[in-house]
Amino acid sequence: MRYPEPLIVPMREDLTRNGIAETRTPEEVDAALQADGGTVLVVINSVCGCAAGKARPGIVMSLRGDVKPDKAITVFAGADVEAVDHVRNLLADYPPSSPSVALFKDGKPVYMMHRRDIESSTAPEIAVTLKAAYMQHCAQPQQA
Repeated sequence: MRYPEPLIVPMREDLTRNGIAETRTPEEVDAALQADGGTVLVVINSVCGCAAGKARPGIVMSLRGDVKPDKAITVFAGADVEAVDHVRNLLADYPPSSPSVALFKDGKPVYMMHRRDIESSTAPEIAVTLKAAYMQHCAQPQQA
């Protein structure tokens, strides 16, 4: 059973109003990952408390800075069922987790933050951890 859309709209908007694109189908996920290559942050959003108080704020904070992924997308566990299943298939080497955050480079996963990492961290700590992953895997900004 899927979550009722009116229940999760505010949770979706925590990310979308901050520039993270929704991908609700496997085809939309594939299009975002394959479009131009590069780096894509993939957020598996969730209704749980750690998503609200830690994951979503930490993710938004992490995207404020010069080094960040080329794109950021989200799917919602319990709502975008087929899209979430597809992302989890792409992350087959990692156990399923929601909320979670994965970084893809040229269509392949290079970093994963599981729910257990989110639960044991604050939003600012999540932001710092994600920024470190961006520094390692994302292109550096051009110098003027």
